Amino acid sequence: MLDGSHLGKLLIVIGLLIAGIGCVLILVGKIPWLGRLPGDIFYRGKNVSVYFPLMTSLIISVILTLILWFINRR
Repeated sequence: MLDGSHLGKLLIVIGLLIAGIGCVLILVGKIPWLGRLPGDIFYRGKNVSVYFPLMTSLIISVILTLILWFINRR
């Protein structure tokens, strides 16, 4: 069971994660090349357009994997 000390630390960590996600969401619009990398798939037909950010997804996945690996190393 969580006592007061552990619960307080958990709430601080959750708050920092939420603040970090908020900062990332604010800054992601300021990176003009994000979402328009070579390797992103875009198809425009007569009545339909399909966009799949394959390379952008791979790069974000690698970055998040490295960050979580460094955090979990201890």
